Amino acid sequence: MDHAADAQRTDLMTLTRHVLNEQSKHPESKGDLTILLSHIVLGCKFVCSAVNKAGLAKLIGLAGETNVQGEEQKKLDVLSNEVFIKALTSSGRTCILVSEEDEVATFVDPSLRGRYCVVFDPLDGSSNIDCGVSIGTIFGIYMIKDKDNVAEDDVLLPGKNMVAAGYCMYGSSCMLVLSTGSGVNGFTLDPSLGEFILTHADIKIPKKGKIYSVNEGNAKHWDGPTTRYVEKCKFPQDGSSPKSLRYVGRYLQLPCAAIGH
Repeated sequence: MDHAADAQRTDLMTLTRHVLNEQSKHPESKGDLTILLSHIVLGCKFVCSAVNKAGLAKLIGLAGETNVQGEEQKKLDVLSNEVFIKALTSSGRTCILVSEEDEVATFVDPSLRGRYCVVFDPLDGSSNIDCGVSIGTIFGIYMIKDKDNVAEDDVLLPGKNMVAAGYCMYGSSCMLVLSTGSGVNGFTLDPSLGEFILTHADIKIPKKGKIYSVNEGNAKHWDGPTTRYVEKCKFPQDGSSPKSLRYVGRYLQLPCAAIGH
């Protein structure tokens, strides 16, 4: 056995430890958000496992329905939605759930209600399931003033009102990125431990990058400034090198960027 590696593992910062550390900074906290996040993490682990064995478990393909966005639902869409609805409801910390896969919001039974609302896309980018491109779960958490008299209008709030947000990306590795309002941190799932480990601390978007990400299939719908900017990325006039196109990067990081802005 590699005792040095085992000793190093004991010093790793897990997602659970990180969330508990953040909770300790707020003496008035009752731990409700910590419990809710642990259930979201559980849901992410379950979906990660389902995505990894989708072909073997015959989960690839259409389910025969369309979601609220008019998109054809995949079998994994339906499964992932059920997983998160059950995980969030059983946490006892939510009162209303808003999923992209459901036309109407889910109101939690009064006996299981808590003070949080979770808005989420259980499996964003599911059209890429059949071609092996990264897909992921996006979620945002709001606090509701009156859990016993909550309505759909109570969740129509700006991103800056979120108390936490993040995404979990299922690809060559499973990575969960989370913000609870004080920075953004990335955690990678260690399959041998079954734990998310802090691997990307205090993530920040650089002021200037070398990569642009855009769906050029929608180019005919762009306005003038957008068209000129993309053209500048590809054909800079100042002698600099053109930017690289990486559309597979997609847009899963948006919820974290919304907090506090």
